[in-house]
Amino acid sequence: MVRIVKMKFQKEKISDFKALFEDRKEKIESQEGCHSVALLLDLSDPTKMFTYSIWDNENCLNAYRHSDFFKATWIQTKAMFDGKPEAWSLETLAE
Repeated sequence: MVRIVKMKFQKEKISDFKALFEDRKEKIESQEGCHSVALLLDLSDPTKMFTYSIWDNENCLNAYRHSDFFKATWIQTKAMFDGKPEAWSLETLAE
């Protein structure tokens, strides 16, 4: 499954979030069932970023989302927001 999270950041917090993501990326990818995670930038608005992650299934994603590591990371991330995040869990139908 694919998980996409859209986030809008305060302009002055963009570099802080990029640093946080780079610091946590390996640990996220080491979570059971996570194949990869990427950070994407909206070309029309540099305050909008997306995480794109690939998981074995929703159970693996939910185990990560309930971990202490995720909770600590999310608290730091939320403090940098300039708007409400949106998230989608998707299944690939064709490639």
